Amino acid sequence: MAMEEKTEYSGLEMHGLKNLARIYWHLPTPSLYEEAIRRKEGLLAHLGPLVVRTGHHTGRSPRDKFLVREPSSEGEIYWGKENQPMEPLTFDLLYRRLCAYFQSKDVFVQECYSGAHPRYRRPVRVITEYAWHSLFARNMFIRELDPDVLSAFQPHFTVIVVPRFHAIPEIDGTASEVFIVINLKEKVVLIGGTSYAGEIKKAIFTMMNYYLPKEDVLSMHCSANVGDKGDVALFFGLSGTGKTTLSTDPERYLIGDDEHGWCEEGIFNLEGGCYAKVIRLSKEDEPDIYECTRRFGTILENVTIDVRTRRVNLEDDSLTENTRASFPITHLPRIVREGLAGHPKNIVFLTYDAFGVLPPVARLTPEQAMYHFISGYTSKVAGTEVGVTEPQAVFSACFGSPFMVLSPGVYAKLLGEKIQRYGVKVWLVNTGLVGGPYGVGHRISIKHTRRVIKAILNGELEGVEYWKDEVFGFAVPKVCPDVPPEILDPKGTWKDKGAYSKQKRRLAALFHENFQGYRSQVGPQILQGGPA
Repeated sequence: MAMEEKTEYSGLEMHGLKNLARIYWHLPTPSLYEEAIRRKEGLLAHLGPLVVRTGHHTGRSPRDKFLVREPSSEGEIYWGKENQPMEPLTFDLLYRRLCAYFQSKDVFVQECYSGAHPRYRRPVRVITEYAWHSLFARNMFIRELDPDVLSAFQPHFTVIVVPRFHAIPEIDGTASEVFIVINLKEKVVLIGGTSYAGEIKKAIFTMMNYYLPKEDVLSMHCSANVGDKGDVALFFGLSGTGKTTLSTDPERYLIGDDEHGWCEEGIFNLEGGCYAKVIRLSKEDEPDIYECTRRFGTILENVTIDVRTRRVNLEDDSLTENTRASFPITHLPRIVREGLAGHPKNIVFLTYDAFGVLPPVARLTPEQAMYHFISGYTSKVAGTEVGVTEPQAVFSACFGSPFMVLSPGVYAKLLGEKIQRYGVKVWLVNTGLVGGPYGVGHRISIKHTRRVIKAILNGELEGVEYWKDEVFGFAVPKVCPDVPPEILDPKGTWKDKGAYSKQKRRLAALFHENFQGYRSQVGPQILQGGPA
């Protein structure tokens, strides 16, 4: 077969990988299942998913991510806790040790793409130590099925994944044995010391977040869908806000669930698959994603399995709350196969407000949209982490600060320009609490949130009357079809109106405090979009 003709001399020696035992080029899904099971990397579950465990690391390791500090990109990178520097010499030494580790070992290679738009897509080569990581890459990126194209494939980005190779902090300048190191000049990513597969896709997303804005393309951490009339909607939101649940709408077509670009022709998916959180996944609320957890080709990460019956338990969080399913987007019934669509008509910022003061829906001006985009607000509630005893505000710039290489102001400026140019409406939707703060209030019904989203997308909030929030300044509709009018104004759901006002001012102060670090990077119009 043409896809097996490559040798290490035609492919991997350019990466410094020599004297390898065997190279598995472009294995299809059934072959990767066989290799993963033969190597005891996972178990075959009832109905066909592959169940794997990632060991000690069941999520991303943000403290262990580094960008190589080098002249061509140094002045553009937004250095900080999310973008930590590593010196080129340190990177070179780590790379050499990694290459030495790989000698006499088998490796798996998948060659695919990031970006559905042919003008902006980047060829990606993923070299892995584990067969199931190769399957993950095959699921998550856009596949190239033509063997003739694969035989001449030249990668733009290369990811090398070696979970069993551990960094030595004293030698490698890392924070721990785990490392995710991105070299923008060499277009290489090294991942080691962790088996958590999400690092692979997020490393490439980080790369795209550096290169796409240079071409006037806004890279976005969001989901996207489209209706029968071609009306595109984007959903931004941090974990727990309902981004996946609300974008997989049975009446609309999913473009993608996590990463997109916005160019002069419209929206395009950066991925070819989905990476859904599945802890306590509801068959009733999310039937399509639920069915994907029962399909051949799906990888279930850290989901518990009965080794005798081979049935999985999506309710069990004994390994982690961050249980995941990786599957090709083609597993879903209603999708945009080509991953391309027009310009969005609506943008929805989702937030889980545990303070209980934000309305279920509010309309934002372009200035407010840029302010809330940079803020990226949601909140944690008591019990989610050790030491969290009351609601805590969480801010993640651009709703994805760990993956944003440039200043948040760069992405916000692009967003603002595109909102104005294409006349996009922007909404803030609270999927959190009403009736009081955590411990007193209750979560907004998913039925009501779905109806709010439907009203936004169908234009049912166009002709209704609005009132202006006295602190945050956004416009709140007085009515929404099939949603109780009393919950649209959160103040009315609080018994203690004085406590409500105090809590609201407290949240506004947290917004101001968080934004201090961005004031010098944005224009005065964005500052005007913040709370009074």
